Amino acid sequence: MSKARATIDQLFQQEFTKMVAVISRQFGLEHIETAEDIVGDTFLAAAENWAEKGMPENPAAWLYVVAKHKTLTYFRRGETWQQKVLPAVKAGMETAEPETDLDFSAQNIQDSQLRMIFAICNPAIASESQIGLALRILCGFGIDEIAEAFLTNKETINKRLFRAKEKLRTENIRMELPPENMLDARLDNVLHIIYLLFNEGYYSRTQDVILQKDFCLEAMRLGLLLTAFPATAQPRTFALLALMCFHASRFEARQPGTETIVLYEEQDETLWDRELIAQGMNFLGLSATGNVLSTYHLEARIAFLHCEKKDTPEKWEEILALYNELLILHYSPAAALNRTFALYKAHGAGIALAEAEKLQLTENHFYWLLLGELTRHTDPAKAASCYRRAYELAKTGAEKEGILRALQSTGAS
Repeated sequence: MSKARATIDQLFQQEFTKMVAVISRQFGLEHIETAEDIVGDTFLAAAENWAEKGMPENPAAWLYVVAKHKTLTYFRRGETWQQKVLPAVKAGMETAEPETDLDFSAQNIQDSQLRMIFAICNPAIASESQIGLALRILCGFGIDEIAEAFLTNKETINKRLFRAKEKLRTENIRMELPPENMLDARLDNVLHIIYLLFNEGYYSRTQDVILQKDFCLEAMRLGLLLTAFPATAQPRTFALLALMCFHASRFEARQPGTETIVLYEEQDETLWDRELIAQGMNFLGLSATGNVLSTYHLEARIAFLHCEKKDTPEKWEEILALYNELLILHYSPAAALNRTFALYKAHGAGIALAEAEKLQLTENHFYWLLLGELTRHTDPAKAASCYRRAYELAKTGAEKEGILRALQSTGAS
């Protein structure tokens, strides 16, 4: 790959979302597809120009100039200029020349992206479509990459994105922060989508490890963006960032390749990213204000305790207590399974097995994995049967490989 091509690919990941946000803010979300097309054309022009003339001294600035020109040329030709821009300008300005220059300053880019986050995470749009739109518009991922992440085809993703963009239009959703009395509820939805986006990477079913990490990093970037504005730099925002840092710190140890996932107990602690753990501790400290305890606070504390490999009853007692609180705040099958594992580590397999069997999550391969773990020392035959069922339900090769190793530990073939 040529240097120019590599630079363009990198810049696309960095600048696509910024440019679409600024153009959409200027001319309205009803023109979001036009904004995408204009930015796409800008990068095509860059590929052609830079291949012939070499890269400019400041590639990002070159892109902004070309994008400005293409945007203004398009809208001056279209009805938007005559029906929307000019009347608004004439009504509010005395000068004859309308002020339509696109502002690609760092502050306006940041502000536009924040507004775009709240627009895309509007409750009027289905959650699944919000994630797809976030991946495309907020993170700059291509349709192929999004389809790979969701283990589906491009046509399905395009339909989801089309429906989401239609909602932006039909619901007249604007690129603006919600009023103060609605901000808390809307921020909860934004944080939830960022949380789901991170999970889509961390617990991904795709075999593309680079793509998984990129999803996690983009979720963390969006979380950091929220901290740059006082209204959204809330304790639960910092708690979510802490949670993501703690999980991301173990990425290399958890999945060093595409073939397998290394379980927590077997991970090489030297591969954990200590800088990310320290950053997570900083965010966790910043989250410890106010009087609201969110699920992100509890999950972040649990994740922090997992960043200490030392296995003590006290550690697992605290994790168990945190899961008890978490389930009261928000029940989920995953949290219930994890709570049962913590019960096993704190009080032994016998007590945990009785609790696990009450869950009856028979279509969840993690449920059968847990039953296998709880019975492998006392009833190897039952454990082998549980591992086989887990293998049948597992979705990825990496998961199946790990289950096979567990099955072999029972002595079964």
